[in-house]
Amino acid sequence: MKFRFNFTISEPPFHIRLAVSTLSFFLASYITPGVELRDILAAFIVALVLSIFNVTVKPLLILLTLPVTLITFGIFLFVINAIVILIAAELVSGFEVSSFWSALLYSFFVSLISGILHAFAQNIGKRSPDHF
Repeated sequence: MKFRFNFTISEPPFHIRLAVSTLSFFLASYITPGVELRDILAAFIVALVLSIFNVTVKPLLILLTLPVTLITFGIFLFVINAIVILIAAELVSGFEVSSFWSALLYSFFVSLISGILHAFAQNIGKRSPDHF
């Protein structure tokens, strides 16, 4: 008897990821001292800018700091996220970050909220129409 395990993890479409990111940035700004987002439109623009940075700038920073990232078992990635958030705050009007520590805490809250929202969005996507 042969058992086959099919573990496929499908990546949500870009518009779902962008919506989750926008909501994560917006919610995290309310609970992080030193971070202000003017409105949901500013959160959407931040989500777009950070998605571009995550494809371009962030891999370069990770590559340059690889020894430190390995020594800290990946915790240094929060520092890289904070740096990317500070860069985005300089570029996007309506998004203010007062200090590096605020950006670091904001990065943590965004990761936490985003993980919860992504799990919630995946559970909604797996539901069959029979549940309604």
